Amino acid sequence: MTNFYSFHGTVTSISDFITGQAGVGEGCYKLISVQNGLGAIVNFVVSPSTYFVDHAMVSVGDRVTGYYDGDAPALLIYPPQYRALVMVKDSPFQNVKVDYFNSQLVSSDGRLRLDISPFTKVLLTNGQAFSRNPANRNLIVIYGSATKSIPARTTPYRIIVLC
Repeated sequence: MTNFYSFHGTVTSISDFITGQAGVGEGCYKLISVQNGLGAIVNFVVSPSTYFVDHAMVSVGDRVTGYYDGDAPALLIYPPQYRALVMVKDSPFQNVKVDYFNSQLVSSDGRLRLDISPFTKVLLTNGQAFSRNPANRNLIVIYGSATKSIPARTTPYRIIVLC
């Protein structure tokens, strides 16, 4: 179970990230700087394995949320630099939650419960169908409206299973 933390803000710059190994991965890694409304900055290291929801192309000026492993070791530098696991470009038509969902399909923070319908697509990160129960897994949940109860309930459009 990954302990997902997130940071939301506006992309201020995108540059190549040098891995330190000559010739290895040149151009394959990016450093995306994100600044929130309070002026805090986070640098996300984006690798070929970083999952971009909807395979969205991110540009300077876009509003994004980056998710990272809150338990992973991090350099003690400013601004903080985290390895991005999932990046989400803001969309007015959908909400996204990245978290561990238990056997009752309730998120680890207890704020969202999933009601899966026959129309909910459950996929792997490579776009293939996931044929098992998504409970007790790390999930990317894409949904529209939710109830105002605690936990909020929603019927997601799509679930991406992070195996």
